[in-house]
Amino acid sequence: MTIVHSTEKTMDQAQSKVDVSTEISKVGVYAIAVSAGVIGCWATICLIAGTITSGGPFELLSNLFKAITN
Repeated sequence: MTIVHSTEKTMDQAQSKVDVSTEISKVGVYAIAVSAGVIGCWATICLIAGTITSGGPFELLSNLFKAITN
């Protein structure tokens, strides 16, 4: 009887280890997704601010090419 109990306990421990590693992986994926979302929002805001500061999208591109060639 104790061997069966021991086997069940070992299987439960193995399942717990799998669940922990799965949860850690999920947290990592969510953290990367949130970081990518924040960076994307920041880039969009910077692009909008640059367009407004330059005077429009064509002026923004013109200033970009001037900065690269000079």
